[in-house]
Amino acid sequence: MKISTKILRKELEFTKPFMERLDIPTSRLGQDKMGEIMLKTHKKGLTITDDPGEHFRACLIHNRKARKGLIMYLHGGGYVAGSLEYARGFGSVISGKFDIDVYAVGYRLAPEDPYPAALDDVEEAYERLLERGYDPRKMIICGESAGGGLCYCLMNRLKDKGRPLPSGIVAISPWVDLTQSGTSYILNRDKDPTLSKERLDYYAAQYADEDTRRNDRCVSPALFEMKDMPPSLIFSGGDEVMADDARILDMRLRDGGNRSELYIREGMWHAYLLYGMKETREDYRKMGSFINELIR
Repeated sequence: MKISTKILRKELEFTKPFMERLDIPTSRLGQDKMGEIMLKTHKKGLTITDDPGEHFRACLIHNRKARKGLIMYLHGGGYVAGSLEYARGFGSVISGKFDIDVYAVGYRLAPEDPYPAALDDVEEAYERLLERGYDPRKMIICGESAGGGLCYCLMNRLKDKGRPLPSGIVAISPWVDLTQSGTSYILNRDKDPTLSKERLDYYAAQYADEDTRRNDRCVSPALFEMKDMPPSLIFSGGDEVMADDARILDMRLRDGGNRSELYIREGMWHAYLLYGMKETREDYRKMGSFINELIR
């Protein structure tokens, strides 16, 4: 691990106790600021056009070097934080790195708008893209944390309705079990510099009641059988409490006969790809190869 990454980790460890005590409005402000920073460093050559839906905000990030294809990006934030300001940030990173247009969705948040509001919004956004003529065979859904889980919740709903699915899914530290049943929530308790089971339990309770979190495959998709899914590329930090979500998701996908590639980056934490570290270059190379293969 590079010295700069070790320093960043120490900073995250130092601030974790304060972050754990933040109320939801303050958490939202902090995440928006992170998005603004990412946008400032990656907006060269990009044109961003707002494209609001009935209940959600969205934007199209156009790369002047873009080839055919589109990535629909779903942000994280535990279903209680994250907005279009945040989504624009990492959406611009993806667009800039892979020379592809990105449609970023700022879906409604709990507790003001609990389940199924977020899922309704991303379904509407996806259907809007199809209506505009985007070919699902040239589309990839990408999400991190809650957004990563939302990718698979969306696939389950689209399959139930017989709708066409995208060509692939990129999931970064996906939150796919809102019951927090994996052993990593205990084993990595003191290793994870950013998250805790207690904080995630709180977020989950804001989004859906306990029975729904346990029994609805559009809330906790990793607890259920998975068949007929698009190819998946999954990343997770080895030290994050949510690491078993990625492992269980990969197992479910493979058991269901789907293609899934899982990369666990040892020593890393939740959604580590968003921090711009040099150690992530290989992960982005894998992501680029996956995107190129599926939308070529």
